[in-house]
Amino acid sequence: MAKQLDYHTIREIFDRFQASEPEPKGELHHVNAFTLVVAVALSAQATDAGVNKATAKLFEIADTPEKMVALGLEGITEHIRTIGLYRNKAKNVLKLSEILVANYGGEVPNSRAALQSLPGVGRKTANVVLNMWWHYPAQAVDTHIFRVGNRTGICPGKDVVAVERAIEDNIPVDYQHHAHHWMILHGRYICVARKPKCGACHIRDLCPFEEKTL
Repeated sequence: MAKQLDYHTIREIFDRFQASEPEPKGELHHVNAFTLVVAVALSAQATDAGVNKATAKLFEIADTPEKMVALGLEGITEHIRTIGLYRNKAKNVLKLSEILVANYGGEVPNSRAALQSLPGVGRKTANVVLNMWWHYPAQAVDTHIFRVGNRTGICPGKDVVAVERAIEDNIPVDYQHHAHHWMILHGRYICVARKPKCGACHIRDLCPFEEKTL
């Protein structure tokens, strides 16, 4: 774990992230808040590409909680069987859809606590939805952000909650909205787990990672 970087270095890092990708986007396909919740919930222990492939036809016929309930467990299961843990995830999608219909008038709530009360929706999923749909500067810490935050010293922490707090405390406010997207993309394509592509990294000179590769 690297030491926490100073404010000016962090600002320079995010200046460069912004210059490279002014409007970073999440890679999960969705058409509304409901399909975003479902897609993020399905992405646990699965790739975004795999989820997008599975949900392409699902969201064509079930893009609201009411339609998802009508599709039923077997219908949901059939569409997502290519995704890991699909049986349990299908049950969660059906149950969360039923709860949205019964308790929220078919609308997705925009509070973290309400989102986390839904089956299959944890803090990370709730933060993704808050950030991507309602543009709230919530920070969804996944394995990529955890790795990048600790290697670079942008937001070091022993667990995801500590990293989330470090992002909120240390990244300039004007970069908070897109911070987790920039870090996810950096971790997914440059600062990869086994052999980081340091030679292609545009923040290499600012990064204290001791095991830099050529």
